[in-house]
Amino acid sequence: MRNPVTRTAELDPVEAAEFDALLAEDTPSTEEPSTGEMQLADRASLRRVSGLSTELTDVTEVEVRRLRLERVVLVGVWTEGSAARSEESLTELARLAETAGSEVLEGLVQRRDRPDPATYVGAGKVRELRDVVASTGADTVICDGELSPGQLRQLEDKLKVKVVDRTALILDIFAQHASSKEGKAQVELAQLQYYLPRLRGWGDKMSRQAGGRAGGAGGGVGTRGPGETKLETDRRRIHKRITKLRKELAAMRTVRETKRGRRAANAVPAVAIAGYTNAGKSSLLNALTRAGVLVENSLFATLDPTTRRARTPDNRDYTLTDTVGFVRHLPHQIVEAFRSTLEEVTGADLLVHVVDGAELAPHDQVSAVRDVLKDIASEHDEAMPPELLVVNKIDAVDATRVAELRRLLPEAVFVSAHSGKGIEGLREIIADRIPRPDVFVDALVPYTRGELVARAHAEGEVIDEDHTAEGTRLRAKVRAELAGALKPFTGTG
Repeated sequence: MRNPVTRTAELDPVEAAEFDALLAEDTPSTEEPSTGEMQLADRASLRRVSGLSTELTDVTEVEVRRLRLERVVLVGVWTEGSAARSEESLTELARLAETAGSEVLEGLVQRRDRPDPATYVGAGKVRELRDVVASTGADTVICDGELSPGQLRQLEDKLKVKVVDRTALILDIFAQHASSKEGKAQVELAQLQYYLPRLRGWGDKMSRQAGGRAGGAGGGVGTRGPGETKLETDRRRIHKRITKLRKELAAMRTVRETKRGRRAANAVPAVAIAGYTNAGKSSLLNALTRAGVLVENSLFATLDPTTRRARTPDNRDYTLTDTVGFVRHLPHQIVEAFRSTLEEVTGADLLVHVVDGAELAPHDQVSAVRDVLKDIASEHDEAMPPELLVVNKIDAVDATRVAELRRLLPEAVFVSAHSGKGIEGLREIIADRIPRPDVFVDALVPYTRGELVARAHAEGEVIDEDHTAEGTRLRAKVRAELAGALKPFTGTG
């Protein structure tokens, strides 16, 4: 079955420069761009160069190749579920490919009980795939699954073009979007873990050589050598790099835990935003906090977690953290490398799980996100925080679809981060779900300790306040730490 997927053409560099210049003329110089706007402009300023070689001829070096995806053909194996489900998976693969900078030419699906262990799709489908590649002029084939090293080698030998699997594609997108030091280290670690078992080379330079006595024991002239090939040397160097990256990430994790502990000590409730990629998590963060973080209509636009302070309608402070998005069959290398980031979710007081209301199968996305988070929570023996399901983008669907979603997800809150519909109601629900102060205090606070009164307003619930000659008479519900600071002024300490 062929499933053609088309993509609109992008501006060439000259046209893009002229377009940016026109935008600059129309934008008032007095307005300061937000952080997200600057990041978006930075991404748009660099485009992949088309027409590059696939480097599959006369290669004599180890293959840890930077992906240069251009004109691609997609291929998937349909093993279970309905035909519509398999087409949805291939459509998602097309969106991933376009996010990586590719032009998707065509898609093929093979119905099998399981992927072929040699060529993923089977010998007959490989011949059909080779014809499609030749007729479309594609230079890359992307498979909707993770290929073994053997499958990858067999397909490239038979198709004579570069072959990329779903995992390598996602890793490439992460590499493009990582911006912080921690994000770049996490992506590099995931890439090295993926490529390590797939190292391979071609030509005489990769032939194994025996050193020392082993080389002279009967191998003859030409077999004696240093005892270590270029392939083995690179494998050893990658192991050393992985060890170094893990140490760096462990140090960064300590810093992250310190910051999280400081917020907990200050009794500031934490809310984490999680969900499927491109569900509108960053847009929701902006709508709730006016944070101005990067918002882009592409997959995995956000990799680095962003934490912003927010306030409930009754003036209680809490933090909102935007996290990396999820996808079906998220590579385990990504989950491992981004574990410290994803722990922001398991350590929160409330999980706001954002769902794209415009998607055809929201239940599948909800299940994919929950599966990954449960794995992380179980590994650390932590309980998942209470979940608040939020269906976003209701302005992009009609009333009939909204009614259907309300039936499918009766516990969800329905909002539009773009138009602001439902956001005020969401603020009130978050305020009801986050922990409330539970220690009642009745204190006469001297005017010299006005910071304690201010903290009671910011962190607790002030029931009554009266200004007297001796100080501020305060009746409030506060957390244990602040109650301890107020105890000397309660008349009972």
